[in-house]
Amino acid sequence: MSFTIQHVHVKTRDPQKTMQFYIDNLGATYVAEIPGRGHRVSLHGLTLNITTLISTQDHEQHYGIEHIALDTDDYSATMARLRESGVRILEELPPNNGRRVCFLEAPDGAQIELIEKVAT
Repeated sequence: MSFTIQHVHVKTRDPQKTMQFYIDNLGATYVAEIPGRGHRVSLHGLTLNITTLISTQDHEQHYGIEHIALDTDDYSATMARLRESGVRILEELPPNNGRRVCFLEAPDGAQIELIEKVAT
């Protein structure tokens, strides 16, 4: 039996605002509307479904996700752009294994981990 990632689902109070956050700050591209629910974007090949809580689902639902980790090949410029955009930086860690790492907050508390890509 094998598995592949189909999508990550981000549930938010404001799908439009959250979708725009991923596009403006992290380079996501718009894929499609999810009729009556929200939007689908591609975050560098990772599909994100961004919707509100879905009334037809009976299981307990929560806003946000814990975190998505992204590599960046220009950590300094990425951090400068995020700060300029007013993105909330939760924590910047000391360099580890030659790379810098930070956590930032997306809408509704979802966290993004940015990891400096080290040249190999």
